[in-house]
Amino acid sequence: MRETSDAERELNLFEAELKRLEAEYNMFFAGRLPRPPWETRGRVEAMARRLDREPPGNTGNRFRFSTLQSRLSTFVDLWDRGLRAREEGRRGPFAQPRSAEAARPKPLDDRILHVTTFRDPLREIDKLRELYQSLSEVRRESGAESIPFHKFAELVKTQVSSMKEKGSAEVAFRVAVKDGKLNFTARALKGLKG
Repeated sequence: MRETSDAERELNLFEAELKRLEAEYNMFFAGRLPRPPWETRGRVEAMARRLDREPPGNTGNRFRFSTLQSRLSTFVDLWDRGLRAREEGRRGPFAQPRSAEAARPKPLDDRILHVTTFRDPLREIDKLRELYQSLSEVRRESGAESIPFHKFAELVKTQVSSMKEKGSAEVAFRVAVKDGKLNFTARALKGLKG
């Protein structure tokens, strides 16, 4: 009767040490430990070898030991593959998958990126390109597709023409981020008649 309790105690200790080793490897691959837990691994493997030389007496304990031994072998293979991948600079079995939240662009800070005025956008092509670059940069940061330059130029030209018809000789365009969203506005400058 005493042998059975000793064998169970040994198996309980082996299982607890295996769980501890698993936790330490998880902490290592998560970046919370500076190096792999070689000491714990050596201790657990030594326990496995000792128990293998003197297998537990009854069938239930032998089955439990073989299950734990198989688990250790599987984990050792997984940990070694993870270490090898890390050394080679590859994504390994412990690389964190990109979550949908991480893949989603970060919200942008409120700021004004570019302000410029136009009388005739086709004659002020440098200013038009600078405005387009500012707008494209914000769209890229927010994860939106950029629009072709010719469509953008046509939009600006249409806005300027529309506001000239209403009596304004100059139109101000502003690229800004407000509440994390792109804000592109055109405004007639007051007091300036054609």
